[in-house]
Amino acid sequence: MTKRALITGVTGQDGSYLAELLLEKGYEVHGIIRRSSSFNTGRINHLYVDPHEAAARLLLHYGDVTDAGPIQGLVAEIKPDEIYNLAAQSHVRVSFDQPSYTAEVIALGTANLLEAVRRIGGAIRFYQAGSSEMFGIAEPPQNETTAFRPRSPYACAKVFAHHLTANYREAYGIFACNGILFNHESPRRGETFVTRKITRAATRISVGLQKNLYLGNLAARRDWGYAPDYVRAMWLMLQQDRPDDYVVATGESHSVQEFLGKVFGLLGLDWRNYVQIDPRYFRPTEVDALQGDATKAREKLGWEPTVTFDQLAEIMVREDLHLAREELAAAQVRRT
Repeated sequence: MTKRALITGVTGQDGSYLAELLLEKGYEVHGIIRRSSSFNTGRINHLYVDPHEAAARLLLHYGDVTDAGPIQGLVAEIKPDEIYNLAAQSHVRVSFDQPSYTAEVIALGTANLLEAVRRIGGAIRFYQAGSSEMFGIAEPPQNETTAFRPRSPYACAKVFAHHLTANYREAYGIFACNGILFNHESPRRGETFVTRKITRAATRISVGLQKNLYLGNLAARRDWGYAPDYVRAMWLMLQQDRPDDYVVATGESHSVQEFLGKVFGLLGLDWRNYVQIDPRYFRPTEVDALQGDATKAREKLGWEPTVTFDQLAEIMVREDLHLAREELAAAQVRRT
């Protein structure tokens, strides 16, 4: 029988790659999107088929994870085999400006979904998207036994969601897994996140569309992987005999400055000529170094990253250079 999956946050980077993966595996995929006066489905438009067509296997529903009643109604109506909770206000720096909203979406949203699973019962398998930010200032490398020391409202909310997921697993026997994913990037990453901000700006600078790039802490170190690799790990977690929690990471740590050097170098540019430091991009409490130990995921899930740090930079630069050239061509047409 065809498996049915429900994805919250389906329009995001991870949601779009996960939807692709599940559709390739023959799933019927349901995604929850928030109602807006403008379309925000660019990352999944290539997957969408008119629901009137027999071939349609990606079905979208309006909803908000903070609204318990309708969310529980959707889960009861869809009757998914698997739920992937990717919904979040996911920008760490913005969480300092919007702490209540961040907590509502991440913490309360997770509680609403878990309660829906509990009330409906059955064999629904639940994935909760955790974050390496939960480790905060814990000494690297970090693994599943490392104590959480969160340094932002975003990370605090993720810690709550993590522990609540484990609590529902233990209290009610729900098949619920936490994926503690370290930073994962791609050409679909939002343009306000540092890696995509860098590749987008560098490629625009290279074709003459932009002069400067403003950044914050260049010394921060992160464990960066490729998003399609990481959604594969999400799926693998829900295919196991028993639910558990897993760190997903490459095991390498690189600084923002290293990523800058790699990206600008690919374009034949020296980043020092274009980058300026803006204090507004520093966090009130910084996380200096994150580096994951994914031994458990390798041994129990058979998961391995397939894209290196250098290859990730190349993939993102290639795609954003294509966008920059299209943007330049459109600007030239407007001027003529």
